[in-house]
Amino acid sequence: MQTTQPAPAGSVIGRYRWRICAVLFLATTINYIDRNVFSFTMLDTAFRHQMLGIPESVPLTDADLAVFKEKMSHLDALFKYAYAFGFLLAGYMIDRLGIRRGYTISIAGWSVAAVGHGLVHGMVGMGAVRIGLGLGEAGNFPAAIKTVSEWFPKKERSFATGLFNAGANVGIILTAVCVPWIISHWGWRASFIITGAIGTFVLFWWLAVYRKPEEHPKLSAAELAYIRQDGGATSEKPMKWSQIGRYRATWAFAIPKFMTDAIWWFYLTWLPTFFNENAAFDTKLDLKQVGLPFLIIYLVSDGGSIFFGWLATRFIGLGWSVNKARKVTMLICALCVVPIVFASMTSSIVVAIALISLATAAHQGWSANLFTTVSDQFPRRAVGSVVGIGGLMGGLGGALLAGNVGAIINTGGYVPLFTIAASAYLLALVILHTLSPKLETITIADDPVAKA
Repeated sequence: MQTTQPAPAGSVIGRYRWRICAVLFLATTINYIDRNVFSFTMLDTAFRHQMLGIPESVPLTDADLAVFKEKMSHLDALFKYAYAFGFLLAGYMIDRLGIRRGYTISIAGWSVAAVGHGLVHGMVGMGAVRIGLGLGEAGNFPAAIKTVSEWFPKKERSFATGLFNAGANVGIILTAVCVPWIISHWGWRASFIITGAIGTFVLFWWLAVYRKPEEHPKLSAAELAYIRQDGGATSEKPMKWSQIGRYRATWAFAIPKFMTDAIWWFYLTWLPTFFNENAAFDTKLDLKQVGLPFLIIYLVSDGGSIFFGWLATRFIGLGWSVNKARKVTMLICALCVVPIVFASMTSSIVVAIALISLATAAHQGWSANLFTTVSDQFPRRAVGSVVGIGGLMGGLGGALLAGNVGAIINTGGYVPLFTIAASAYLLALVILHTLSPKLETITIADDPVAKA
């Protein structure tokens, strides 16, 4: 095992940590491909007939389509509830089993469930595999955030998080480009089976590349010293949820997750339907055309994830405190989301795409910085569990909104949903600042009654 010593003067710092980040990027890409296939199959006529139990020879009426939207809302809510509670369990598992084993279980679990989508024949079966997918996919972010806290110094964490988080957008882009083509050539079942099977590749790469920094044979002493410049490895003794819940910093992360993750989930599931049938548009996009706006929206989102992760890092490099750098960056992100309310009012698809692109880019920048506040404040042994609690809250927020989206669209259109999106981030930032005004590093004693 290597020891943490200052790097000798003039020594060359290696870049193996960025290879670890690349694996996290690929895993997040696959994670988002598997979860987002569902939103495109919702546009497929054969899938709609299958889920409604109506023979394909019978045309679907407007009443059938209204029922279909509500059924899809319920399926989407099942996934998000499973994801929410799975997030909590995943954080607990990863802190106890370790990142290597915990992430392995998660990747394998969600890949099996993703393939299972292509094998079911009705709402009950689809509900079961949606639950399985949610439970498995919940492990991605607790594992990735904890890996970043383990492999990067504080000044690089928001940038590294922004980089791997950009995999979410790449996954959505690949889904938007490839899945409509797969469906049109081989049917909706093939879209789930093919994309789900890809997870095996990232699983093997993860097992080949990841070790703890102190135990990694390919990590130089200079790079290890650079990674540990904020202090050596902390106790590996995991913390109890009851202990973590006593800290205001936990809720400064979890409540904003509850408020803003719901917006992101809405984008992922319902934007294809929005472009396909929004009454305000002069032109509607069918399954073969809907991939283009997603290509634009999530390419811009990728830029936002990387740019806003870099921006906070740049502010810190200019001498700003971590607190000021994170919160100013998050304020800029929150303000960029506000104009999205007009996307639900315009008749121009081009204007709608531009406004949604800005909002999704800002969300990804917000998310990268919000995730990083956990490793800014908590020791590594607590990161997985804190992220798990935040993920639970984010999933619950997404599920509560998801369960009502179909009814909201059927009665009031998309304006109420985009209005919620426009205001959520500013309010969440106020709550974050109120609960954690300085983003101070928390020293946790082994005594379970220790408080911030």
